[in-house]
Amino acid sequence: MASRDEEHEPRTPPPIRDAARTRWTVHGVEPGQRRAPEETAVALVHDASTTAVMMATPADLEDFAVGFSLSEGAIARVEDIRDLDVVVQDLGVEVRMWLAPERALHVASRRRRLAGPTGCGLCGIDSLAEAVRSPRRVAGETVRVEPAALLAAMSALSDAQPLGRETRAMHAAGFWTPTSGLLAVREDVGRHNALDKLIGARARAGAAGAAAGVVLLTSRVSVEMVQKAAVLGAPILCAVSAPTALAIRVAEEAGITLVAVARADGFEVFSHRERVLA
Repeated sequence: MASRDEEHEPRTPPPIRDAARTRWTVHGVEPGQRRAPEETAVALVHDASTTAVMMATPADLEDFAVGFSLSEGAIARVEDIRDLDVVVQDLGVEVRMWLAPERALHVASRRRRLAGPTGCGLCGIDSLAEAVRSPRRVAGETVRVEPAALLAAMSALSDAQPLGRETRAMHAAGFWTPTSGLLAVREDVGRHNALDKLIGARARAGAAGAAAGVVLLTSRVSVEMVQKAAVLGAPILCAVSAPTALAIRVAEEAGITLVAVARADGFEVFSHRERVLA
């Protein structure tokens, strides 16, 4: 897959901007500034036709485009994208992808348009079956992790969020293994976007071994987050907030160990408990 960023084109907007604000406290009112995350309309374009328009943080957009394409089934592997351009427009950013011929036919046969607010995970789905599709079953039956190691991984994720520290308004998704630690982290104002960026980053790096690792999330766990973790092939998903009932059922079906409500002193395991050592 090639990628071009022409020098004469406008630069991608910064992911964070300074915003003027007035702060009120019991001690009085004071002017000042706050670092605010940017939201930009990002059009994901396959073979000159727009597949999706999502509101996202304008950072790691190549990763976002590849991860979204994998999550949505537009491509089966990163090599299905022959070329990729990030083009800044007046109203947002287009990420233009050109697909291998066989994938181009596949996308054309199931073309739909998605228009989503920040982090929309199922926008534009046109059937009930598509909304609750069964993910592929992950490998990693022999993976086992210590509870203390999972807590340490979540702590490492918190330390690896530069945009989140500046704004207090970002989600993050990370990939961690017991042997190598935290291997990748991506941030976005949308939790689905952050996970898509992580999927894309791992795919673009040619990374293998997802079946031995853990997806870490700073968000709640809805069904599409489980579906995306299954696309990555991670056998364990660990999140700060709680899961939905459907997410638990789909994680069970996909063979994913779902760990949630992770705090400094513990967490809750909802499916495939055998991977977390007692």
